[in-house]
Amino acid sequence: MVLLQELDLIDRFLFDEVMEDPEVHQAVLEIIMNSPVQLLMENEVEKQLQTSQYLKAVRLDVFAMDADETVYNTEMQKTRKTDLLKRSRFYQALIDSGLLPAGTVNYNQLKDSCIIMITPYDLFGYGKYQYTFQPVCKEAPGLQLEDGTKRIFLNTKGKNPEDVSEELVEFLKYVEQSTDQAAANSKSERIKKIHERVRQVKSSEEIGVKYMQAWEEKIYEREEGREEGREEGRGEKLIEQIKKKMEKGLSVQTIAEHVEETEEYVESICKLLQEHPEWTPEAICQYRKENGKTQE
Repeated sequence: MVLLQELDLIDRFLFDEVMEDPEVHQAVLEIIMNSPVQLLMENEVEKQLQTSQYLKAVRLDVFAMDADETVYNTEMQKTRKTDLLKRSRFYQALIDSGLLPAGTVNYNQLKDSCIIMITPYDLFGYGKYQYTFQPVCKEAPGLQLEDGTKRIFLNTKGKNPEDVSEELVEFLKYVEQSTDQAAANSKSERIKKIHERVRQVKSSEEIGVKYMQAWEEKIYEREEGREEGREEGRGEKLIEQIKKKMEKGLSVQTIAEHVEETEEYVESICKLLQEHPEWTPEAICQYRKENGKTQE
């Protein structure tokens, strides 16, 4: 287990705790945007968005709005993900869906938004510290689609310091090594301010307990997932046995005795096998799981 005091800003737990301070989040945004940002106090960490109880929900790392009503979503993504580009699109859609009250007829009331993703790897392979995307016309490259959206991907492993601010380079290096020495060597007062908050978080007993609880919950979920996987494996083998015995023409009662299961369970499996002969044992397990049916 990594101790709280050993975490860097690249670690999501520390990032979220540090960014709970609106002034610190504002300092981070000013470094990234390379311009003044005046955040309102509605700074939310781990904000959950969902358009319907039947659709996928997301939990945003840090969500805030500035005085111009531009919405910012800042995400820390330490682990390499192959779906990060599509994920940013999904985040954009969910954020937009919550920005207009029901009954709004004028879409010009939709607020500008900026999604920021910080990663310790280069998503695009061009060696850039910063990749900024805004929609432009393919046929007229100078024509920008002024829809108010912007997506920024930051790479701590960039190799073009001449194209970005010195402060951004220092910040991205600090993200990976959030130490007293790194902050002391920085020329940026904003980075020093961020580090002061980092030190406060790491020395807080309350946050230390919260970190331990989060760690224990993660371990529990991992073990639960493994156990669920083992249960699914056993279920698939059992269904395979039932299928073979059913194909031999054995009765439900006989099969139940052979596999040592209830007749109700065996009958339900036989019915699915008859209705869907093309289904694999894995597909049957998945169907039963999605329909709230467990092994009787």
